Amino acid sequence: MMKQNDVNKVRNAVISHTGRKVKVRINRGRHKIDETEGVISETYPSIFLIKIQENKDMPVRIMSYSYTDVLTKDVELILCS
Repeated sequence: MMKQNDVNKVRNAVISHTGRKVKVRINRGRHKIDETEGVISETYPSIFLIKIQENKDMPVRIMSYSYTDVLTKDVELILCS
């Protein structure tokens, strides 16, 4: 069972890294994993947004993820240096 305290820890960690570049690993199930890089752009009480631009020619995509996705390890965030 997830505790509210655990979700708050994840939320505070994401908020503290707003504006920083991260690598996002998404577990899509059945051994399918997507990886991309983006910037944590905005945070809200239940979700956070990541701006992703793969090429200069491609438009910017904005993806949303919930803090529980990170807690359940469906989404993994790795800080880029």
